[in-house]
Amino acid sequence: MSFDILAPHYRWMEFVLAGEKLQRCRTAFLDELPVAQNILLLGEGHGRCLLECRRRFPGARITCVDSSAAMLDQARRRLIRHELDTSLVEFVHADVLHWDPASQPYDLIVTHFFIDCFRSDQLERIIAALGAATAPDASWLIADFQNAPNGLRRIRSQVMLWTMYAFFRVVTRLPAKNLTRPDLYLERAGFALHRRLETEWGLLHSDWWKR
Repeated sequence: MSFDILAPHYRWMEFVLAGEKLQRCRTAFLDELPVAQNILLLGEGHGRCLLECRRRFPGARITCVDSSAAMLDQARRRLIRHELDTSLVEFVHADVLHWDPASQPYDLIVTHFFIDCFRSDQLERIIAALGAATAPDASWLIADFQNAPNGLRRIRSQVMLWTMYAFFRVVTRLPAKNLTRPDLYLERAGFALHRRLETEWGLLHSDWWKR
């Protein structure tokens, strides 16, 4: 899986297709979080959440992991363009399935529009490994797509998800064919859902999970 080919175009594609809806999902709970000192961002992409995390937690160490070198470059350039310090940010080019989290526990994990990329067996492994690398009072932020519960909203979400998965499987060699809810795996890792915000007729959700 690689998003390198989309890196130069991802920002305008997101704006054309969703405006600021995805960004609002990314930042839904950011201002309410307790102070974080050691943050892990996975699949950060073009760096819009990284930028807001750097602003919200200026003294935190941030590890930004992505399988796309081009996306990491976009994220780094975004910080520099906004004149924000990059000295406490580590950019890691790695596939999360083959990457070991640092021994120092993270007090905040952020996986926005990322965990929907993986099959259920892969997602189970990823969440278990990350859960073992978190502090006892850690928070986990997730913004992602979902199937709406019923009626026309559900039909709409199913059509949109099918279209997105078909596109990204061709362009990026996405492992997943459909959406897997991570809730059970997060609970097994010791997290409980603290807050959930659903938008866009139930297609989008923002989660704040806590230990």
